[in-house]
Amino acid sequence: SQYSAVDTNPLSVYIMQPIWNKIIKIVPLWIAPNLLTFSGFVMILFNYFLISFYDWDYTASGTSPGLVPTWVWLFSAFTTFCAYALDSIDGKHARRTQSSTPLGELFDHGLDSWATSIFVLSFFSVCSRDNGKAGVSVYTMYIYLSIVLFNFMCSHWEKYNTGVLFLPWGYDISQVVLIAAYLLTGTVGVEVWQKPLLFGYYITDVLVILLIGFSLFLSFPQTLYNIHRAHLKKTLKNDSLYEGLLPLVSPLLLFILLTVWVVLSPSNILAKQPRLFLWMVGVAFSNVICKVIICQMSSTRPELFHWFLFPLALVVYAAISGLLGRMEEAVLGVFTTLVTAAHVHYGICVGRQLSEHLNIYIFSLKKRVQE
Repeated sequence: SQYSAVDTNPLSVYIMQPIWNKIIKIVPLWIAPNLLTFSGFVMILFNYFLISFYDWDYTASGTSPGLVPTWVWLFSAFTTFCAYALDSIDGKHARRTQSSTPLGELFDHGLDSWATSIFVLSFFSVCSRDNGKAGVSVYTMYIYLSIVLFNFMCSHWEKYNTGVLFLPWGYDISQVVLIAAYLLTGTVGVEVWQKPLLFGYYITDVLVILLIGFSLFLSFPQTLYNIHRAHLKKTLKNDSLYEGLLPLVSPLLLFILLTVWVVLSPSNILAKQPRLFLWMVGVAFSNVICKVIICQMSSTRPELFHWFLFPLALVVYAAISGLLGRMEEAVLGVFTTLVTAAHVHYGICVGRQLSEHLNIYIFSLKKRVQE
């Protein structure tokens, strides 16, 4: 199927696109587009681990001055901008080099589905967790992450049904806000997040309100409207309501299981290990969404229950029933490691299969020699 995407965001169309069109000219033609995509992702990952090193439990910015060195915030702004730029030009570069492939599309969206949570988890270090004076509670973090992932899921669910990816407005806005937040923290210090901004509201409150407003009143209605319009024009990919809603089953069950664990955990696992737990949420979600993206690209039906829901259900049951006892944190650690390894393994396998099937290399524009 031919890849089609629609971008109507004024910020993107009038400000960012002209910038990307200038940047793309300096990219050598021998560089594979997937290499741009992957480089951006590696930068986000590296930045995330760097911040985690200074702020494992999300408390470093709660003190004044913060415990994270200034250069880390400036480096975060730099890596976020680079990743944003690379993610925005990889498709343009693929068209320039006439190397657009389904592998490139999957590579781009698959990594985006994982990067989405990593962006959010890095940002939480800026505002720190609630310490009674300022900061955000770990439960707010969990809800915030869930909303962002829900938005991401919606745009791909929409493409599954309409065949067109309507790029959510929130994407460009969130990237610009992230870069600005890191620059602000680097130049002014974390104190800026600890003082009320307007009418007793903190900047973080304003950002949370904006995010929820954008999601519930802009992105989600836009998704439903686009699907409805496709239905009227009779261009929907799926005839039945069941088929159309099928991709939403696994992500919703995933969210329900995770929320049950958060709410009923005897040792209050989210408060004890917010970074581990939220990372696991992001990886699990990314794997579920990758399956939907593949189904949407290959016009196949997604399975009703993603395999990952079964081990998760077992772990959640063992945790909330008290079976794990004091082992809950250790089990979360092992479980998170296994989920991450499984996701990376899955990505490598799919990439290899597609590169062999399409007779191309993932990171090179050279053609494979026919055996």
